[in-house]
Amino acid sequence: MMKPIIGITSDRDNAQDNIESHYCVRRNYCAAVAASGGVPVVLPYDAASADEHLALLDGLLITGGTFDVAPEEYGMQAKYPDKIVMKPDRTQFEQALLRGAFARDIPILGICGGMQLIAIEMGAKLHQHIPSDVDTAIEHKQSEPCNIAAHAIRILPGTQLHRLMGTDSLRVNSLHHQAVAGGNSRLRIAAVSDDGVVESIEVPEREFCIGVQWHPEYLLNEGGRNLFAELVRVASKRRGGTGQKQGNRSSS
Repeated sequence: MMKPIIGITSDRDNAQDNIESHYCVRRNYCAAVAASGGVPVVLPYDAASADEHLALLDGLLITGGTFDVAPEEYGMQAKYPDKIVMKPDRTQFEQALLRGAFARDIPILGICGGMQLIAIEMGAKLHQHIPSDVDTAIEHKQSEPCNIAAHAIRILPGTQLHRLMGTDSLRVNSLHHQAVAGGNSRLRIAAVSDDGVVESIEVPEREFCIGVQWHPEYLLNEGGRNLFAELVRVASKRRGGTGQKQGNRSSS
C-alpha cells in the first residue's frame, strides 16, 4: 500500500503583494510526518483550489506561524491592535481546507495557530494576548530555543490525547501569545497548563481532529512522535480504502 499523503500548510515570510515573498515550512514539520510513515506535501495558499488539494490528501497538518486570526472571525473586536499580525490570505486558505477536511472526514492535526483555527471553527473564542488577558507567571512565548521544554501541562483523563500520550503530564515548549479561551459542546479541552491556559483541544465527533498549543514537531518526547504517528495511522486507513477517499475519487 502506498504511504498516506499529508498536506502541510505553509507560512508566508513577507507581504502578500511582495513578488519576492516565499511560502515556507520548517523542515521539522516535514521530517516528523516522514518519520511516522507519511509523505509530506507543502501547500501554497489558494482557497479556490482547496477541494482539489484535499482530493489528493489523506491527512492534514495545519501549522503555526507568525500571524493571528482576525478577531472578527470569532465574533470579537481587536482588543490589542498593536499586538496582532494578520495574514488574511493564509487564514482564508486554511479555513477552506479545514471545512473541506471536515466534510471529507480527513484526519487533522492543528499545531499552535492551527489549534486556534480549529477552535474558532468550532465556535470558540481566543484570548487575544495572554500577558494582558491571563494572570500568569508562565512564559508562554519562551525565550529559550524551541527544542527546550518551557513548562508543564496537565493532560485530562478520558481524552484521546491522554490515550496517545500515555501520561497525566508532559513538559512542552511554548511559542504563542494567544490561546483558546475555553471549550464548548463541539470542542473538548484535552490539556491545560498550571495557569489554566488551554494547551490541547479535540473534536469528539471526529476520529482524529486534535489541536495542540505546543510544537510537537521538535520531538522533545515520545508524546510528539505519538501525535504524528496517529495522524499517519488514521490517514493510512483512508489510503487503504477504509475511509471515504476512494469514494470521493470514484465519483469525480
